[in-house]
Amino acid sequence: MISDATTVDWDRLREEARAAMCRAYAPYSGYPVGVAALVDDGRIVTGCNVENASYGLGLCAECGLVSQLQNSGGGRLTHFTCVDGRGEILVPCGRCRQLLYEFGGPDLLLETPAGILPLSQMLPQAFGPDHLTK
Repeated sequence: MISDATTVDWDRLREEARAAMCRAYAPYSGYPVGVAALVDDGRIVTGCNVENASYGLGLCAECGLVSQLQNSGGGRLTHFTCVDGRGEILVPCGRCRQLLYEFGGPDLLLETPAGILPLSQMLPQAFGPDHLTK
């Protein structure tokens, strides 16, 4: 298991993201991305970017991660990391931050070049599912 009640093995999570990055399909940009996240039940889910010749239809790595999350039983994301083709920590784009908000919420912890930050600091005043029920 990657964590207990008080610690998270960020090194292990980053290793999983790097392994996913190695499976990316990025022939057009040459910019592979891999992600990994811890789920509230202890599972790790991963994703990689998948480009398409039409460019705009490419899928960010976070899309693959969320698909794997849902396909493997759902749950909430608790900890997340993202790496580039060199294996260096990368922050998700705005679109992907919104996707992560849907499945992890404001308390999701992200590994960033500036340290571990809650998603609420990376996506302040976020729009989410609760806004649609008001």
